[in-house]
Parts: sequence; C-alpha cells; structure tokens
Amino acid sequence: MKCPKCGSENVNVQVINEVEMKDKHHGFFWWLCVGWWWIPCKWLFLTLPALIFKIFGHKKQKAVNKQKTICACQQCGHTWEK
Repeated sequence: MKCPKCGSENVNVQVINEVEMKDKHHGFFWWLCVGWWWIPCKWLFLTLPALIFKIFGHKKQKAVNKQKTICACQQCGHTWEK
C-alpha cells in the first residue's frame, strides 16, 4: 500500500473498534397511542414505585460497535481511512 501524500510504502494499517452508546426511545406511534396518557398517570398514581424503577431499573442504552480501518504513513505521518 502506498501513501497518497508522499508515495512511501512504509504504511501501518490498524482496525479500530469504536463503541457508541445509543439510547432506546419509544416511537411516535407509541407516544400517540399510549405515552400521552400513561406517563402522567404513572407519575400521578405510582410516584414512589416509578421513582424506584427509574433509579434501579434497566438502562435504556445499547452499545453499538463500529469498526474502522485506519492507515498511517511512517514517513510523513499522514493518516487516512481505507
């Protein structure tokens, strides 16, 4: 592999794994049919159990892994994605 900047053959290639946390949310249809009345009722009538669940309940996050291939020239220091 050649560096596009200087043309050197001395290039390192690495695969990098990036982890991104994404929040899971309810969709528009859920809010239209259920959410607009359920959330106020839950907090009005079930405040203490709702607070306990909010603190100790499962987190609505999902880990998303993305892999990138990064090339780095050892002569000039130029980096690029493959």
